[in-house]
Amino acid sequence: MIMDEDELEDSRAPLLDHLIELRRRLIWSFSALLIAFLACYYFAETIFAFLVQPLLRAGQGKLIYTDVFEAFFAKVKVAFFAAIMLSFPVVANQIWRFVAPGLYTKEKRALRPFLVLTPLLFLSGAALAYYMAMPLALHFLLGFQGNIGGIQQEALPAIGNYLSFVTKFLFGFGVAFLLPVLLMLLERAGIVTRAQLVSGRRYAIVAVTAIAAVLSPPDIVSMLLLAVPLVLLYEFALIAIWFTERRRAREG
Repeated sequence: MIMDEDELEDSRAPLLDHLIELRRRLIWSFSALLIAFLACYYFAETIFAFLVQPLLRAGQGKLIYTDVFEAFFAKVKVAFFAAIMLSFPVVANQIWRFVAPGLYTKEKRALRPFLVLTPLLFLSGAALAYYMAMPLALHFLLGFQGNIGGIQQEALPAIGNYLSFVTKFLFGFGVAFLLPVLLMLLERAGIVTRAQLVSGRRYAIVAVTAIAAVLSPPDIVSMLLLAVPLVLLYEFALIAIWFTERRRAREG
C-alpha cells in the first residue's frame, strides 16, 4: 500500500523530533566532557601524581620520556582519562533521558538499579586495580632488575608506557566488574535465563579465568585478584536475578 503525502509527513515528524532530542543530548554530553577535560588539564600534574603512587610504592622513583612531545601528550591523556571518569554520570544521565520516554513505567523501575550499580561496580574494580593489583604487578615486573650475567639490568619506564599501563589496568578491572549488570540485562531482555546461567557456571569460571589472564600481568597473584572477585560477582548476579524473578512473579 502506498502512503499518501500526509502520512509520510506524519512519519517524518517523530523521527525529526528524535533526531533533535538526540542532538540535544549529545551536545550536553560533549559539553560535560569538554568542561571536565579543561578542568582536569589544569590539575593534570596532580592527577598524574596520584596515578604514579603505585609505582613509587614499588620502589621506582623515576620516569623518563624519549620523545620531545611525550610529556605533553601524557598530560593530555591524563586529562582526557580523568575527564571521561568525571563526566560519565552526566553522559549516563543524558542517555537515560533520551531512552526513558520510550519505556513503560515498569521498565523504568527495572532499569534504574542498573544506573546506580554501573558506576559503583566500575569504581570498585578500578579501586581494586589501583590499591591491590597494580602494586603487586609492579613489584613482580620490576623484580627483574639487577645484575644478570654481569650486565646491570635497570628499569627506566617511559611516561607514555606507564600511563598506558595504568589506564588499561583501571579500565580493564572497572569494565570487568560490570559483569553482574551485563548478566542481569541479558536475563531481563530474555536472551538467557537464570537456569542457563546456573548450569553454565563451570564454563563461566573458565571464561572468567581467561579474561583475568588477559587483563592481568603474567603472575598468578594478579590473575587471582581479578578472577576471584569476578566469580563472586557472577554468583551475586545469580542471586540478584533470583530476587528479580520472584518480584516479577509477585507482580503478575
